[in-house]
Amino acid sequence: MAKKKFFLTIDTETTQTGMVADFGAVVSDKAGNIHHEIGVLTGDFFSDRENHPLFHLYGDAKDIFSKANLPKRYAAYEQMVQDGRRMLASVAAINRWLYKVRLKYNPTLTAYNLAFDLDKCNNSGIDLSSFEQRFCLWHASVEKWGKSRAYLQWALENHYFGARTLNGHMGVQTKADRIAKFLFPHLPDEPHTALEDARDYEVPILTSLVKSTSPKVYMNPGSYNWREFAVRDLYRVK
Repeated sequence: MAKKKFFLTIDTETTQTGMVADFGAVVSDKAGNIHHEIGVLTGDFFSDRENHPLFHLYGDAKDIFSKANLPKRYAAYEQMVQDGRRMLASVAAINRWLYKVRLKYNPTLTAYNLAFDLDKCNNSGIDLSSFEQRFCLWHASVEKWGKSRAYLQWALENHYFGARTLNGHMGVQTKADRIAKFLFPHLPDEPHTALEDARDYEVPILTSLVKSTSPKVYMNPGSYNWREFAVRDLYRVK
């Protein structure tokens, strides 16, 4: 009998200093069954709001990642602690959890934009080095769906395009929220909290991918090339 295959999907919400404030991870199998999960706030960084505030940009309070929206985000996390959806944990505790997961499941590591999450985890001392089998779910999803005629038409109908840059580039969005909604139209907007994004958006994408794609393909996706998603090159006025 073939050995059961497991995946570890991670997601992070970060601080302005590039550290992990909110860490989420889900162990799932090829069928999408969830075997283990964790969602914690890193006490080392989340609790130090003066030196490590949550990541933010300038903008009004309607933008979830704006500086004006920071009080609302902190209040939401505090409510999650109060109702038991989050607890504070040290980086050492997260690493102990990861060590036990590797021993029990030996999963393939993935994340939507794996390079980003690996970098922020490394900055924070969260050790993912023992997970040797790994691939980027974003890159694999772009290869599988993002370049398809169906996805490009869907993006056009919903106007899922990024803001125009100073150089005039405007691209089709391929972030997790968009791919997930393309596959599962009933989904609401991502909450942008680590466990919920990983479990409710990225694991369903992963499950759809591994059910319909050979490991040789999804484990070795091509790099993302933003030039391939320029709106001006993909659509024509009729």
